[in-house]
Amino acid sequence: MEINGRKNTPLINELLTQINNHPEFEEWQSQGKLPATIVSELCKSLKTEPLFEGQPSRFYLSVIKSVNYIYKSWLKLQQRRQRQLEGQQRWLSMLKSDTELLKECECSLDILRKKAKEILTDIETNLEKFQKKPKSDRIPKKSSLLFDLFDQTEETLTRSAICYLLKNGCKIPKPDKPENSKKFAQRRRKVAIKIERLQHQIEGSRPQVRDLTGEQWLETLMTAATTAPKDNKEASSWQDVLLTKPKSLPFPITFETNEDLKWHKNEKGRLCVRFNGLSKHTFQVYCDRRQLHWFQRFLEDQQIKKEGKDNHSSGLFTLRSAKLTWQQDKAKGKPWNANRLILHCTVDTRFWSAEGTQQARQEKEAKLLKTIDSMKDKGELSPNQQAFVQKKHSTLAKLHNSFPRPSRQLYQGKPNIILGVAMGLDKPATVAIVDGVEANAIAFRNVKQLLGKNYRLLNRQRQQKRNLSHQRHKAQKQEGNYQLGESNLGQYIDRLLAQAIIELAQKYQASVIVVPKIEDMREIVQSEVKAKAEAKIPGYEEGQKKYAKKYRINIHNWSYARLIESITNQANKLGIVIKEAKQPVRGSPTEKAQKIAISGAGTA
Repeated sequence: MEINGRKNTPLINELLTQINNHPEFEEWQSQGKLPATIVSELCKSLKTEPLFEGQPSRFYLSVIKSVNYIYKSWLKLQQRRQRQLEGQQRWLSMLKSDTELLKECECSLDILRKKAKEILTDIETNLEKFQKKPKSDRIPKKSSLLFDLFDQTEETLTRSAICYLLKNGCKIPKPDKPENSKKFAQRRRKVAIKIERLQHQIEGSRPQVRDLTGEQWLETLMTAATTAPKDNKEASSWQDVLLTKPKSLPFPITFETNEDLKWHKNEKGRLCVRFNGLSKHTFQVYCDRRQLHWFQRFLEDQQIKKEGKDNHSSGLFTLRSAKLTWQQDKAKGKPWNANRLILHCTVDTRFWSAEGTQQARQEKEAKLLKTIDSMKDKGELSPNQQAFVQKKHSTLAKLHNSFPRPSRQLYQGKPNIILGVAMGLDKPATVAIVDGVEANAIAFRNVKQLLGKNYRLLNRQRQQKRNLSHQRHKAQKQEGNYQLGESNLGQYIDRLLAQAIIELAQKYQASVIVVPKIEDMREIVQSEVKAKAEAKIPGYEEGQKKYAKKYRINIHNWSYARLIESITNQANKLGIVIKEAKQPVRGSPTEKAQKIAISGAGTA
């Protein structure tokens, strides 16, 4: 695999550099996508150069797929950040105190409240009309209707009344409870912090290369030591490189076709695999018992297809795709010699049972028939089009040749029962079981109830994080190198939480599990911590930073993505649908869990 480190990763680095520096890059960024063939065209021109030539064709395909995926993800993230920024800027312009609103509309608070009540009555009437429509029509939220109305009107009193309703959660507060100016200032500052963070992220660096040899770090160090930065932006970019540990692992090799992997057993009976493009290398599979049955199934599927003289479709293989990645090891030397190879496989859990296979087959057949019908509608077909249709007919016939699968009844949940999972700063998971039709909560579970007797592990993991943070701090003060990472305790707790959540979903026969959109969690956490620090120590920035750092250490800042992945993996095994929804910022953990469940029910 030395070729991956010497040629494949440098080729990806060069493609990233050329695209980042392309004169039309900003235009592509505004469009949110790269031209369809730009990466393959650049790769085609580069692979004839001595530095990159001589690689297997599968490696070049992997390079193109990897670079396209990197930019697709990055551009999508940038677009989402831009939309968030525009939304937060709009909200900040509308978020005004009662005093500011009264001054703007030149009226009394009673008149403003009266107008707000009229608007709220009209909005609720409109919602009732939506509810009488077929269920296929999505029912909008009050806030969405209020924002739409704000855009449609120019009347100052109406606009002020809408702002008054929105900042109070689409409700009219009691007249005997005046607005708390201190809390309002903190709330407004929280929005301003979000805007600052989003602006910084949008202006941040483009997709970065992997510095396998550390040359980029050394070049940046020499530049910073001998050259004065032109501005703060350049100084910040140098600092980012110097303070970031270079990525010494080569890029992975992606195999998107499941027949690119050839499975067999060696003379000792151990499972082995070869890869197209690396056929001269045979890899033995080492895994634990939880994973072994998957690899055995991969071998069985391939043997059945081979013995059936290619009359079975690989579209029904349990294995869907694979990726060869590198894992950091303690050995010394070149990255491709010092690190270990790890095989990541993507599977479709429905193919584990006969019932699930039948469900997947029906979906594939419907898709193929739709493609064939669309080709027939074109009239007279060219020879290539006729060959394409013939190939689809052949695939359709192969789908009817079943692979032997054990029978297992598919999970059947009640369509109105939704399970919502809320995640927070000090509580990794809070669950609400909700009746989606009535929008009523049936049951709640906090993290202590979910973990039961294993709750003590959560406290142990918190203490472990504090100790590790303290050790890192001591090493930094002594200018030492401290690379000790956390144990697998957090991952184990995630599995326990996921298992408890799935068991709860089965108990109440939930049809859907709704989890938070992971991209929102970092902003929610960072903004809350910073706003809390500013409120605790106003006017003293250094003290705010120390307080925020101490607060982050004392609370349990969980790996939300890892927890969501654990829940998703276990839900997929049973066939429980996973949906994402935006988690509310305000409210108790149980209120957030209930709201996220109701939100998910609205998108079902």
